[in-house]
Amino acid sequence: MTAADHFLHRGEANPRTRSSVLSVELLEAPPDWDRFLETFERASRSVARLRQRVVVPSAPTTSPRWVIDPDFDLSYHVRRVALPGNGSHRELLDFAEQLFITPLDLQRPLWRVTLVEGLEGGGAAMISQLSHAITDGVGGVEMFAQVYDLTREGRGLAMPELPVPHDLEPNDLALQGVKELPWRAVGVTRSALGLGLKAVGDPVGAVSGALGYAASLRRVLGAVAQAQPSPLLAGRGIQRRMLTLELDLPGLKAAGKALGGSVNDAYLAAMCGALRRYHEGLGLPVDSLPMAIPVSLRATSDDAGGNRWTGLILAAPIGEADPAARIAAIRRIVATRRDEPALDVMGVVSSLTAMLPDLVVDPLVGAVAPVDVQCSNVMSYPGPTFVAGAQVVAQYGMGPVPGVGMMATMITRLGRAFIGFRYDTASFVDDDLLEKCLREGFAEVLAAGGVIAPLAGTHPVVKKKAARLAPSPKVPAARAASGTRAAATRKRAR
Repeated sequence: MTAADHFLHRGEANPRTRSSVLSVELLEAPPDWDRFLETFERASRSVARLRQRVVVPSAPTTSPRWVIDPDFDLSYHVRRVALPGNGSHRELLDFAEQLFITPLDLQRPLWRVTLVEGLEGGGAAMISQLSHAITDGVGGVEMFAQVYDLTREGRGLAMPELPVPHDLEPNDLALQGVKELPWRAVGVTRSALGLGLKAVGDPVGAVSGALGYAASLRRVLGAVAQAQPSPLLAGRGIQRRMLTLELDLPGLKAAGKALGGSVNDAYLAAMCGALRRYHEGLGLPVDSLPMAIPVSLRATSDDAGGNRWTGLILAAPIGEADPAARIAAIRRIVATRRDEPALDVMGVVSSLTAMLPDLVVDPLVGAVAPVDVQCSNVMSYPGPTFVAGAQVVAQYGMGPVPGVGMMATMITRLGRAFIGFRYDTASFVDDDLLEKCLREGFAEVLAAGGVIAPLAGTHPVVKKKAARLAPSPKVPAARAASGTRAAATRKRAR
């Protein structure tokens, strides 16, 4: 297990730092259950990480290991339920949140999938939850490719052989680490000697490289300090809520291009516009706030498992009213930051804390200044895909909220942009206003780019007949508002 994966894994035990991710995929109809089980049985045999659990040494003598679980039980990881109530999208999101806050069993492989039937319109949903320690968003798309077919009939693949299990206990791993210490010491000595010889051969280059990295590190850390958190979003708790938004991907791309940017720039500009509206709506406007953007470091040759990303923090210009000016500011900030040598400071921190006990690491993590919002963008499958014969018609990603006020995740799939918002209800206290501002923020960017396109919010109905580019139908505004208020009242009362 890499230091970065270990850093994410050790946070799973704490609800405030838990890094699990969740995907809500809407299906046109319930798939055949036996075929659904067979799909995941095959995937678990093909993708080793789906059968691996993490063994943490009883003493910090070595890093944790991924091992094939000898007690793997597919019935624990793949479940089937009927959604209570009338099967609305709001009820589905509230149910998904209940699944999300239920911690994964750290003694088993760190994932589970729930097939939800009884959705409004006769559809179903596949809710997948996995620890961020398994992989990042881009890796997850590659890893779950084993689950999808390109036709309703499927590929008819033979069932792979069972992987060989590995029974490793924490004490055994700690003892193994003690035995490896001399060899690791030799490796460290060789690395240090190599660096020393390089410095002797090119002292000017070595010193300038070290100074350059130090200067880059100051700029990266200084950028964090520049973005002052919003006082309006200062509250942090353990209660979360989900919202969704769906829009036409070509329209968002066209708007971004017309305003001088990319589709990702348009996405971030819309988020800034929504946050500006929310602050103004509550009477406390701010010019900027800290926003984190994951930057993928994954190469085409990298395996699907593991994490290959770092975070870029910027002072998001939410006070700027002009969408084109917001895009220009965002592009300028990102261009100056993403090439910094010290951008991957997370990897350095993970390596430094890898051998420290949780009693030491937890206070250090808690002392880090949090960002208010994190925005992620994951490109998924462009064409139709099927799970056990049922077509996927939408997918919303819901990310962790470890100390941040909101996590927004845009998944581009089927020519649509599906955006999932998961937020801390102690940070964003007005659910109705937030949903209204999010819709208006994206509509503003589309309109500024000359694009008039309908948005589907938190209340889309699953279509029985899947359509690649058809927008989801909307419920009447009065019913939508009353449903949202009722859900918020029930959730706040718990």
